[in-house]
Amino acid sequence: MSKLVIVESPAKAKTIGKYLGSDYVVKASMGHLRDLPKKKMSIDIEHDFQPEYVPIEGKDKIIKEIRSEIRKSDFVYLATDPDREGEAISWHIKELFKLKDKNSCRVTFNEITKQAVRSGIENPRDIDIDLVNAQQARRILDRIVGYQLSPFLWRKVKRGLSAGRVQSVATRLVVDRENEIRAFVPEEYWSIEALLQTADGGKFSARYYGDANGKAELKNEEQAMHVVNAVTGKPFTVGNIKRGKKKRTAAPPFITSTLQQEASRKLNMTPRRTMSIAQELYEGIELGEYGLTGLITYMRTDSLRLADEATAAAAGFIRGRYGEEYYPGKPRVFKTKGNAQDAHEAIRPSNVQLLPEEIRKYLTPDQFKLYRLIWSRFVACQMADAILDTVSADIVCEGQVFRASGHTVAFPGFTAVYEEGTDDEKKQDSAGKPLPRFDQGDKLTAEKIEPSQHFTQPPARYTEASLIRAMEERGIGRPSTYAPTISTIIDRDYVTKENKALRPTPLGEGVTGLLVDEFKSVADYEFTANMEHELDEVEAGKLNYIQLLHNFYDGFEAALKQAEIDLEGKRIKIQDEVTDVICEKCGRNMVIKSGRFGKFLACPGFPECTNTKPITEDTGAACPVCGAKVVKKKSARGYVYYSCDTYPTCQFMTWDKPLKTKCPNCDSSLFRHTDRDSKEVTDVCLREGCGYKELVKEGLPPEETEKRRKMREARAAKAAERAAAKEAAEKNGETEEKVKKATKKATTKKSTAKKTLPWMTKTTNKFKKLKDEAVQELTAKQQEQYAKALAKYEAEKAAEKAKKAAEKKAAAKKPAAEKKAAAKKPAAKKKTTAKESAE
Repeated sequence: MSKLVIVESPAKAKTIGKYLGSDYVVKASMGHLRDLPKKKMSIDIEHDFQPEYVPIEGKDKIIKEIRSEIRKSDFVYLATDPDREGEAISWHIKELFKLKDKNSCRVTFNEITKQAVRSGIENPRDIDIDLVNAQQARRILDRIVGYQLSPFLWRKVKRGLSAGRVQSVATRLVVDRENEIRAFVPEEYWSIEALLQTADGGKFSARYYGDANGKAELKNEEQAMHVVNAVTGKPFTVGNIKRGKKKRTAAPPFITSTLQQEASRKLNMTPRRTMSIAQELYEGIELGEYGLTGLITYMRTDSLRLADEATAAAAGFIRGRYGEEYYPGKPRVFKTKGNAQDAHEAIRPSNVQLLPEEIRKYLTPDQFKLYRLIWSRFVACQMADAILDTVSADIVCEGQVFRASGHTVAFPGFTAVYEEGTDDEKKQDSAGKPLPRFDQGDKLTAEKIEPSQHFTQPPARYTEASLIRAMEERGIGRPSTYAPTISTIIDRDYVTKENKALRPTPLGEGVTGLLVDEFKSVADYEFTANMEHELDEVEAGKLNYIQLLHNFYDGFEAALKQAEIDLEGKRIKIQDEVTDVICEKCGRNMVIKSGRFGKFLACPGFPECTNTKPITEDTGAACPVCGAKVVKKKSARGYVYYSCDTYPTCQFMTWDKPLKTKCPNCDSSLFRHTDRDSKEVTDVCLREGCGYKELVKEGLPPEETEKRRKMREARAAKAAERAAAKEAAEKNGETEEKVKKATKKATTKKSTAKKTLPWMTKTTNKFKKLKDEAVQELTAKQQEQYAKALAKYEAEKAAEKAKKAAEKKAAAKKPAAEKKAAAKKPAAKKKTTAKESAE
């Protein structure tokens, strides 16, 4: 009998299976195996919110496989992810398969390394029912809000809308920021920059600071020109000089929110993409001689805690790689925020000796970038402070004070490895440039004195990174919910993303306004943050989750009933977003509408005017055919493509992304082309007759490229068959339903036919020799079958070769054999006659 380990993903199963050996069977559940059904609420509110869980549709095969393995095993380890969701998945598996405590247990791995996996198996525990209850409470809350509030929005606003606890508050954050921007009144102010020169030719800039009375603000042009006129043509003198040293300390290691923020800033990755790649790094990557290896610790965490062995490994690496002076002498410890769960370590590399550059060839570009970010941040957080030599000088002229400041790096410390990014691109260290050498009393000359007008700026729109930080600061959501929440509000058209900035749509503003007015329990910041705190209390075993649900639902139900009364007979109209695009048919400003395949421009004069057109976006590139603008468009099925702005006058269209760089041969705009099969990336010039091409990224090997090409062509052929069948059916008057049934029947019949083995030709069913790479892709059983077939094939070949050789030899000796046969013939006849006579 074997031991069964159940994890969530196949990649994780493969890595853990390698570490545990043949005594263990590792199976993947592919996430949850049972949940609340999709088509009904399935929460019995009257009986203490009793949920009705059912096996998830489409998971029958996985459930059957796991049940079969459980029957073969004498013990089951539930090794799903070490968080609330993972705990709940393990609990559902235990309930679904009716596992007993004596034959099953819960194990967790903070990182997927050999040591961590074996340690986890050696330290099993029971399922933490408090963690499970916290997840159940969140799931039930979200189901109640979704199934009772969404229909209300359908009736009062627009059909198909949805509402959720966290997503509604996240949308409100974006809406409130937009309202702040609209209400902002800019104020004028001026600055004066003086370009100064020392006696020995050194140049630097100084900014107006004030006068002898202290700092002064220049609020208009008159005040600014008064200072400029006072100092123009006059000598400047160096006044007080302050020199000092400034220390800069490294940022702490990543937690989920800071990883998502930094990946957005530095790598331009969405939170969803960041977490997807981090999951791959956590579950394990094939690293050649190292084999399958988990590269980072668990990526859903809000703790800054680091294991002692990790900080010790970092200390040894820093001393060996950078020198003793780069290590601060003892491990750095970072304080975790008070509302953090602190269930896991911070995000760090599982082995600091696996340098990003050394394993780059095994990683995809995105995996490499994210691993390097995590690795660098962890190493830097254990390094010594950076030390800067700073200088600040007051430069005086006619009683007006200008100030210059700068710094030089005395010791780079952690900045030799990593520096943290910022959301504000304009934010720079005012002491960013070194100053030339000068002393107090030195005379300076002004080469230029330049006044500049400015206006105060409104707060910046949220980016995905800054929205996550705002949610974290307000206690809204938890590490596992940030990325899906932002994806949801964008996908449901409550928020739109312009470059990196998030802006609310009219729909998002309308729904948010309704929720703020009628449902404090859904759209209130403080209420939502408090709910997260109460869920943490459930997890800690301090609060009964049934009581939490009652506390929420009593107020929510009352608000829902009151909203129905307040809005009886009313319907909230969402205003269309008006654009500056003029309808060429009737002259009205076109508006943005949403349809089945996304947004488009429509004339507001419908039904009198039915003009529509796709939304285009200027790419900054020029058409290689006529020189007009190249614009970005979306097809009816939502695919992005690029065409000439004068279409259909100019028929230019391409799937290749336009670039702002120019062709060195003809000065036309370049386009970035990615080959569908090889994934080779090139910058190409599409102007006829030019032919310029520059390699950006190498593609896959030729064998892999050919394999992909054949698969793509096979898919295209099947799609063409289906399209032809549909067209023929339409001509014959058959319905689409009949065509689907006929296609399904043909596919079923085809799938039940005997499959051709990989080493047999499809047409003649003869043996064909496989390449070594192809043999490696076969299953163990297929490899055994192939070996037998190959031996038989080679034996037949050898026999056939020997037969041909014998025939050739016989043919060469034929004349001599014929003479010998002729000589023997009479004797044989005579002998026979004698024999016959004797008889």
